[in-house]
Amino acid sequence: MKKIVIIAGLLLGVIIAEAQVNAPINSRQRAQRVRIAQGRQQGEITPGEAVLLNKQQRHIRNSECIAKADGVVTMHERRELQRKQHRANHAIHRARNNNMQKRG
Repeated sequence: MKKIVIIAGLLLGVIIAEAQVNAPINSRQRAQRVRIAQGRQQGEITPGEAVLLNKQQRHIRNSECIAKADGVVTMHERRELQRKQHRANHAIHRARNNNMQKRG
């Protein structure tokens, strides 16, 4: 009985640790999607820019799925995901502040 409780506790700890490691990646990506949508609504991002930014977000999501496929996101994979998100952040900022206006 004690072994079962200990094993369950360890599994719960691993699950919680994994969720905490992936939380910043997911929350950052969610915030980026919101910024893209706000830029579109406010006319700061053109339709063409939105297509490219959303394509970049899909690429990050696909990379995340590949990294998680083996059940473990290594430090190298995490760093690569963070680098891609950092680049996406800059791309969103440039698109929102390049003084391009949507037509119409």
